[in-house]
Amino acid sequence: MDDPSINSAGRNRDAWMWWLILLLSVLSLSAGIAAYFWLTSNSQPQREGDDATVQPSARFKPHKEPRPVPETRFQDTSGRQLTLADFKGRVVLLNIWATWCSPCRKEMPTLDRLQATLGGPSFEVIALSIDRDGIGIVRSFYDEIHVQSLAVYIDPSADVMQTLSIIGVPTTVLIDASGREVWRRLGPATWDAPDIVAMVRGTIAQASPPSK
Repeated sequence: MDDPSINSAGRNRDAWMWWLILLLSVLSLSAGIAAYFWLTSNSQPQREGDDATVQPSARFKPHKEPRPVPETRFQDTSGRQLTLADFKGRVVLLNIWATWCSPCRKEMPTLDRLQATLGGPSFEVIALSIDRDGIGIVRSFYDEIHVQSLAVYIDPSADVMQTLSIIGVPTTVLIDASGREVWRRLGPATWDAPDIVAMVRGTIAQASPPSK
């Protein structure tokens, strides 16, 4: 006659074995899925908005038609009131940023180098801070990262966000010499990358009279 206690122990052992097999199968499947996504993510280009260096190539498509730019007010270091109309005749790369924005801080040296490369009578990078704490915090940040070529511009009211329908920072807008928006980008970029420099040069050339 079978011992009930022995049969019960056997059933319990079999149940535990099935649970162990099931657990090992789940863990194996999970490891496989994790490995797949790791390999996939490392074989794909960096996504827009990721914190790593952004490669700009095909992500800067002009609008079908240049768009009018509303009057946009801001200040320089002396507190003088300016508008984008004050820069008409120059191609402007308008970058809306803030010192509390990590991607903004990361891309700022590339904007500084772009200004150093192309800045002059035909082109200017306007890095427009929306920091509420004023000029001082922007100057301190520029000193910290050794900005050499960018001027300090600020809109502590952040009215530019509503005026230009900007939903987040950094946002960068390319404005042609006639004061019209050519394209815009939400998110960081490597602004001194060769393809961006070439694209900006092309926009500048369109505004320049042909040489005789």
